This record gives sequence, structure tokens and C-alpha cells, in this order.
Amino acid sequence: MVGLQYDISGIGGSTGNAIIELLPEIASRASETEQARQLPTDLALKLAMAGAYNLSKPAAIGGLELEPLDFLKIIETIAEADASAGWCAMIAVTSTLGAAYMDQTAAREIFGSRHVITGGVFAPMGKAVDKGDHYLLSGQWQWGSGSPNCDWLGGGAMIFKDGDLQKFDNGAPCHRMLFFPADAVEFIDSWHVSGMKGTGSGDFKVQDLIVPKERSVSFVADVPREKGPLYKFPLFGLLALGVSSVALGNARAALEEIKTVALNKKTPGGGRTMAQRPTVQVDLAKAEARLSSAFSYLESAVTQSWIEATGENAISPKTRGNLRLACAHATEIAADTCKSAYTLGGGAAVYSGNSLQRRFRDAHVATQHIATAPAVFELAGRIMLDQPSDMSML
Repeated sequence: MVGLQYDISGIGGSTGNAIIELLPEIASRASETEQARQLPTDLALKLAMAGAYNLSKPAAIGGLELEPLDFLKIIETIAEADASAGWCAMIAVTSTLGAAYMDQTAAREIFGSRHVITGGVFAPMGKAVDKGDHYLLSGQWQWGSGSPNCDWLGGGAMIFKDGDLQKFDNGAPCHRMLFFPADAVEFIDSWHVSGMKGTGSGDFKVQDLIVPKERSVSFVADVPREKGPLYKFPLFGLLALGVSSVALGNARAALEEIKTVALNKKTPGGGRTMAQRPTVQVDLAKAEARLSSAFSYLESAVTQSWIEATGENAISPKTRGNLRLACAHATEIAADTCKSAYTLGGGAAVYSGNSLQRRFRDAHVATQHIATAPAVFELAGRIMLDQPSDMSML
């Protein structure tokens, strides 16, 4: 399974080719990854050595700073091999965006190593008390994808000073993402789930941890220090793009697998292959059309966003809304595609050794992510209709 949808050879210098070389191993170890409930340590390190986590890291500190469409292609390709591996890579990549907002000294300390693995949770589930030159951080974060393999983690936190919750200029609660060494964290074995089992997305917590202020960023209030167009691209749009890229890669692999099954599996007692049945032909044709259309719409939305990011002005609200809509749509269509493949797989698909059931389960976890959840359609609709909308998280 190499490049079902995209050819990533040559992207990021040697990175694309190095990832291609890893795909057979990632695919062959998907069951092992799922049973371990996290990406195996050696496999996570191999992806790090290949440069898979450096895609969006600033070039100024040794990152690749790739265009978003290349990010899509690489994450999608890893997810074709295994959605959990693609998800872990996506989280590690998007977490490096914090480096673009930090002083370069702090950015190098955390993200500077070519092989560093970072992760974290943006949601402000922690409490950070302002102590002058540092924060005193306590909190517990859910959905810490890839965290067991990380060197550094980040956690979102509400900011308090002298007992009072601090506020942004618009009156909203002030929150920041604080980064800290993973060895300062207590990991909680909470990741017992239906899908994306191999992502190691359990809880982690810290208590009264001293975090220097320079190791924190606000993706809402701060302005990126790095001035490249990647950091004008909507940050939450890039996160949504990562989720939808995983979903699409997972779906593409499921559809290709059921095509192979259809060509080789014979109808009981009939002697015909599934591929000779008109109902199967129709279902596969429709699934292919829907999935390919979702890819095309997403590529178009990313391209338009990138064109505006490389210009002099800010990306327009409608372009940002369209990007989020394309990501949510792609994730939904990907789940529908996996359902079609699973259904066509018949009784054989229910067995734990059949990858179609894993693809089906993984797809329906991706739809639950806040960046691509059904509520995004409402947000996109408000923007399309010129209704008042909170743009800070768009």
C-alpha cells in the first residue's frame, strides 16, 4: 500500500521517500498498534527519524514549513497505512505550530531537535496561576493523542492572577497553551475506546508544575513571530485539515480494500464474484464518486486559503469558513465511505482480524473531533449567510 491517492515522493526533500519506506511496516503492524492502544515506541521513533513530525515546524528552527496541501498529502498517505499512525503524526505536526508564536530561544529548546516528538491538548482544562516570570500549572487533559511517545507536551489552561480569572480584551476568559517536559506528567490509563485505539489518546495530568512564561502561547491573542504564509493560514483550519486528512486516507484504503474483495470473493452458491453483481457495482461507483469529490473540494478550499495566505491581506472569513466546511464534509463523507465498504464486506467484516471493521470504527471517531464535528456545518452556514460569528476559533 503505497500512495493510493497521492505520490508523496520528493515532498520535504527526503521526508516523503522516507515515509514511503515505512508504510508497509505501519500497515503490517496496525493490529499490534491497536492492541497496544498506542503507537509502538520504535515505530513512533522511526516516523520521527523520517521527519514526519516536522512538516509544519518553522524553517528557522529546522522544520520543513510545508504548504498545507503537502501536509494533507503526507498525513493522508500515512493514514492509508493505519489511521492511528496518521492521527499521531497529525497531532505531533500541529503541536509544532506553537513554535511559530514563541521566542526563538524557547522554540528551539522545545521543538528544535529534528527528532523531537511533541503533542498536547489545546482545550483549556488546566489552571495556570500567574507568578510573575512563570505560571504554576495544575490540570488534567483528555485526548492526549500520541502522548506516551512525546518528549514535550502542551496543555491549555485558564490564566489566574491574585485569585481572579484573567480576561482577553473582548471580555472572554484568558487561556494559553503551556508546554512542559513529558517526564513531568502523570499518564492515566483512560484510553479504552471503540476506534482510533492505537493513538494512545489517554489523559495526562500535572500538579503545581512551574512553567516559564516563555514556554506558553495564546493561539487566540498572540501574533505569530514567524512571518511565513503558513502561519497566516488559519491555525484551527490546519488542525481540521489534519483530522480530515486522516479520515480521507482511512476511507481511501477501505474503498480500495473492498474493491479487491469484490474482484475475488464469490457469491455463495452463485459462482459469480461480487464484482459481477450490479448492486455492488452501483454502490462502489457511488462511493468512489463521493470520496473523490470530497478530496477535490478539500483540495480546492486549501488552495484558495493558501493563495490568500501568500497575499498581503488576511484570509477572508468566507474562505476560512469554506475551509472548515470542506474539512467537516470530507470527514463525514469518509465515514460514509467506510460504512459502505464495511457493509459490502458482509459477515467477514465483523471479525476482529478484518481491517474493514477497524477502518469503520476509526472513521467514526474522526467525526467526533471538535474541529470537524457536525456543529462546524452550522458555523459555516452562519458565515455563508453573513450572520454574526465568533471568528477567533475559525
